[in-house]
Amino acid sequence: MTQQNSFLGRRNVRRAALVAMVGMTAGLGGCISQADYDRVLVENRTLTNRNQELRASLDECEAARSALGGSRQSGDQTISQLTAQLNEKNSLLDDYESRMRQLEQQMQGLSFGPLDAATDAALADLASRYSNLLSYDSAQGMLRFNSDLTFGSGSDVVSAGAKQTLNSLASILKGSAASQYDLVIVGHTDSQRIGATTAQKHPTNMHLSCHRAISVRRELASLGISESKIQAAGWGDQRPLVPNTANGNTPANRRVEIYLGRSVGGAGGGSPAGGSGSAGVGLDRETPPDRQPAITK
Repeated sequence: MTQQNSFLGRRNVRRAALVAMVGMTAGLGGCISQADYDRVLVENRTLTNRNQELRASLDECEAARSALGGSRQSGDQTISQLTAQLNEKNSLLDDYESRMRQLEQQMQGLSFGPLDAATDAALADLASRYSNLLSYDSAQGMLRFNSDLTFGSGSDVVSAGAKQTLNSLASILKGSAASQYDLVIVGHTDSQRIGATTAQKHPTNMHLSCHRAISVRRELASLGISESKIQAAGWGDQRPLVPNTANGNTPANRRVEIYLGRSVGGAGGGSPAGGSGSAGVGLDRETPPDRQPAITK
């Protein structure tokens, strides 16, 4: 742009010089030929037009430079925002991983396996009465709920049918035989991606599985099971029962499992890592979650 200004200046000087030369010629000779006059006039007009063109080009360059500066500033702001969001999510991930390590250590204090005969028989009967909703693994002392029947699609609200089943389960757990057991509730999902609307509240399948487990915990607590005896956690899509399909939509992997275990003071045996793939996790029984979940898929 500096070169353009310089060029314009030289053109203006040249035009002035031509006009002056014409004036000098007129003063010396009294007149100039018509041809010389026309030639100078044409050149003057040409230079004037060129000057206007260059000024317009200069204005366009200035406008482009300003626009480019605004775009760069906007781009820098976007990068800063994305970086802040990434840092926030990394912090949340570190926090979740830390909690999972703590929970796995807590699980060392529980022993999972065959239950007493009375409780075992009661849970087997429960599973036979609600066979469309849940199954019972006697070897692990574990009930497995089908998430598609326990919750509505994209919801952590326990369905009416599941509430009836949990009510029957609570009656068993409050009996004298089953009162010796602590509960570990573990949520699982398939690998189907969370939708954009859901991600505003629950950005990952880990959130989905944890919050559904917490909902079952809350329901059992409302039915009279002591919260101090119930842990809840989730594995997201990390412990599938069967290989996930290409699009991730795999109903068999969407489930909530409830384990009954005895407290053994740190000398624990098995854990929810057993054959179903639910590796030993639980949630701190002393510290409730700091927010209420609402899960959508």
